[in-house]
Amino acid sequence: MIIVDRFEGNYAVIEIDGKIFNVEKNKVSKEVKEGDLLKLVDEMYYKDKKATENRTKKIEDKFKDMWED
Repeated sequence: MIIVDRFEGNYAVIEIDGKIFNVEKNKVSKEVKEGDLLKLVDEMYYKDKKATENRTKKIEDKFKDMWED
C-alpha cells in the first residue's frame, strides 16, 4: 500500500509498506492530497480512487461505531 502522509516543500512524503520516502512533487499527480492511496504508473504516482474511497469509508464506519450508543 502506498499512502501520502504529507507534503513538505517540493516533496510528497509517502509511506510504502511502513517505510517513509520523499518523492518529488512533480512525480505526483496534482489531484493527490494527504491521506490518499496511490498507484505507481510509469514512474508517476496517481490517486487510486477506489482504494482511497474504500479506506475512507472504513475509517468513517469505525468512528461512527465508536460514537453510537
